[in-house]
Amino acid sequence: MNPHTSFDDQNLIEDLIKKAKTGGAHDSDCMIVRSISLSHSQRLGKTEKLERQESYDLSLRVINNQKQAIVSSTDLSISALDELVERALAMANSVPEDPWCGIAESSQLASNVPALEMEDPEEPSNEVLVNIAQACEEAAMAIKGITNSDGAEAGWSHTGVTLGATNGFSGNYSRTDFGLGISVIAGKGTDMESDNDYSQSVFFNDLENPEIIGANAGKRAVSHLGAKKMPTSNVPVVFDPRTANSLLGHLAGAINGSSVARGTSFLKDQLDKNIFSSGINIIDDPHMSHGLRSKPFDGEGLENTKISLVQDGVLMTWLLDLASSRQLGLNSNGRASRSLSAPPNPSPTNIYLEAGNVTPDELIADISSGFYITSLMGMGVNGVTGDYSRGASGFWIENGEITFPVTEMTIAGNLKNMYQKLVPANDLKFRYGTNSPTLRIDGLTVAGSG
Repeated sequence: MNPHTSFDDQNLIEDLIKKAKTGGAHDSDCMIVRSISLSHSQRLGKTEKLERQESYDLSLRVINNQKQAIVSSTDLSISALDELVERALAMANSVPEDPWCGIAESSQLASNVPALEMEDPEEPSNEVLVNIAQACEEAAMAIKGITNSDGAEAGWSHTGVTLGATNGFSGNYSRTDFGLGISVIAGKGTDMESDNDYSQSVFFNDLENPEIIGANAGKRAVSHLGAKKMPTSNVPVVFDPRTANSLLGHLAGAINGSSVARGTSFLKDQLDKNIFSSGINIIDDPHMSHGLRSKPFDGEGLENTKISLVQDGVLMTWLLDLASSRQLGLNSNGRASRSLSAPPNPSPTNIYLEAGNVTPDELIADISSGFYITSLMGMGVNGVTGDYSRGASGFWIENGEITFPVTEMTIAGNLKNMYQKLVPANDLKFRYGTNSPTLRIDGLTVAGSG
């Protein structure tokens, strides 16, 4: 079932932007988001939630004399929409000027909108979600040493997006998302550990097998039993793919055009410079087949082609929307993201670090003493300076082998230095919106028991 009726939505958008124009707006744009979602959660075999939700949301942005205002609504009655336009116009007249706001020129608009594989035609039944969550939890609980469950969840959503503006842009797309996850507890008393696993996909058939997800979560939780702290030291640190992608997230924040324009990024003066070692390539691809963040155009109606953020270690570009590109004197690269209650802002899509040439085992083979990280906690990252400090747990590496579990550790460094020392393995898999292979960084401070 497709919740997106683009013809009706496009007509409604056209009517609203005409009303805004008649009311005195110089420019305006409007976005409509229709969504349906199903979600099921259970714990120890008992259903805790089985819900279906449907929503229809509309957001109108008006721009007049370098002032902009955004008003959103779920009420589609004629009187409510008339009031929506009036409120948006009144707000735009009362807010401070923003010299960088504004919609795209017609020449900037996407002229070639690709058809992407991002919509599964089949809506899953309630029984399907219940069955995969049940199979996942049972597989986790069957692992020896698992004593409790935090629950399993399975979900599906279908979202339709329509965007239109006074510059002539009109476009729409629909996407589906499936998810399945489980968290379990191992051990008893003072020796208890938890871990999880999950899978996300655009198509149901791409979801990982529920039994494998459950077994992975159970095995991970059990593997942490008996964890201890290690003395403070300066050692190589290896990030498994579940944690390595966070380093790409910090990079995306640092090359966000808005942060760069404000001067609040530790990479603000590093464009066209080597911020990684040679051979490192980082890609952002909004048109990736089955990508979790794929979309055929950006939030301002611009083309959003695949780009290299980092090429052979060199920072090639910022993530730019129209406002940040104007502020920096550059051209937008179609990275505008959009919500219903805020102006567009730069954001990555499917971002990934290309695989290296060595296996994970080869990556750690020469480490006499080091830290293999499987979990990170806290958000101790300073976006202005690049200083990095986060809680971590995982396993200790001795003589090139992953040995015993460790916990309650802290890793510290500076992202500029960390990026320069980063070495990737060859095990890249596309499981998330941000993907990385296993990564090694030498010389980090690891703080534990003293």
